[in-house]
Amino acid sequence: MLFAAPSTTLTPVSSAQHIVVIGAGIVGACCALELLSRGYRVTIIDAAKPGGEQAASYGNGAWISPASVVPMSMPGLWKQLPRYLFSPSSPLRIRWQYLPTLLPWLWRFMWAGSTPAKVQSTAASLSALLHDAPQRHSVLAQRAGVPHLIVQRGLIMAYPNRTAFEAEAFAWQLRAANGVKWQELNAAALRKAAPNLSARYGFSVHLLQGAHCLDPGAYTAALVAQACKQGAQFRSARATDFNTSSDLSVQTMQDDIACDAIVICAGIASKALARAAGDIVCLESERGYHVQLPHAHIELSTPVMPCDGKMANTLTLRGLRAAGQVELASSAAAPDWSRANRLLKHIVNTYDGLHGQALHGVQRWMGHRPSTPHGLPIIDTASASNRIVYAFGHGHVGFASAPSTAQRVADLIEGGAPDARYAKA
Repeated sequence: MLFAAPSTTLTPVSSAQHIVVIGAGIVGACCALELLSRGYRVTIIDAAKPGGEQAASYGNGAWISPASVVPMSMPGLWKQLPRYLFSPSSPLRIRWQYLPTLLPWLWRFMWAGSTPAKVQSTAASLSALLHDAPQRHSVLAQRAGVPHLIVQRGLIMAYPNRTAFEAEAFAWQLRAANGVKWQELNAAALRKAAPNLSARYGFSVHLLQGAHCLDPGAYTAALVAQACKQGAQFRSARATDFNTSSDLSVQTMQDDIACDAIVICAGIASKALARAAGDIVCLESERGYHVQLPHAHIELSTPVMPCDGKMANTLTLRGLRAAGQVELASSAAAPDWSRANRLLKHIVNTYDGLHGQALHGVQRWMGHRPSTPHGLPIIDTASASNRIVYAFGHGHVGFASAPSTAQRVADLIEGGAPDARYAKA
């Protein structure tokens, strides 16, 4: 790789110049559309098909929630580390054989949530990306000709009783402090919203501002297709390196692509690309799982998260999806399908009538959430060149926060100052 000395000031890229977006997931799709709207010429690079199963944006829980401001790392989490290492039923699992490699990330992860003040700061930074996410996605879906894929009916978080809800008081305080609105539902109101939900859930909250996507993969593919209709080019290629010594270019396994600026939003692959751009970033894969039941016949117009399972239950166009679980291991490690099977067992026991009818044709998926220890994405410029912009590390909020991220990326390319909340360090 060839590096020039980085400039101390941002160099704005003028309109009509060429921007290469590396990654055709939801963040890349939104970045391409935002840049096109500002008059740039855009090339999207990805070795895989947009909207395909390889992307984290394909297999998420399909929630678009301004309430997702509560970070994974919270005060006292370190006490549960033995359970994460050895209990197969824990919703967060660390494969012990990868512990030495994961230790730097885990140390920073525990430190990021070590005090209420740190968590409150993280929640506020997440809220800045998420507070208007449903509206932003609704506009994008309308423009891409798929308005039916974004549904704004809110989201439900279900508990066995009020006591269980009150046990998560700090998390709800964080949401309230960041403008999240909700309505409490008693057992009767909950049953009306989710008729098939097990009677063991007697209390819930309806997150009024939430939305969901009926097919995240198809939606992402539609946004990339819309970008191409607006003039973007899609290149099926894998970016490997950069030339910043004179004229900027992206090196791929086929050829070099000259450009005026680069956006790296390639999910977990962004870690290696950032190294090529002069930065060692603390990024690991929070391996997430889902199961999808294409033959489930239940009423669920509003998605539900049963809080004893910490998983999103969403009725998509492809079937009833249960998404959740966090597994820390090497991104190259084989999937542990017992994680998906636990999701299946839980969802079958969550909805009356699913026993027997939904187990035919169950689909299982595992993907890589690119996650930073502090739970905030990296939206910043590279050390090798301020014409290389980072937009990765969104963890659990990449799908929802993609439009806001895209706006910030475009602002950086136009010479705006980086926001310290999302810095690479």
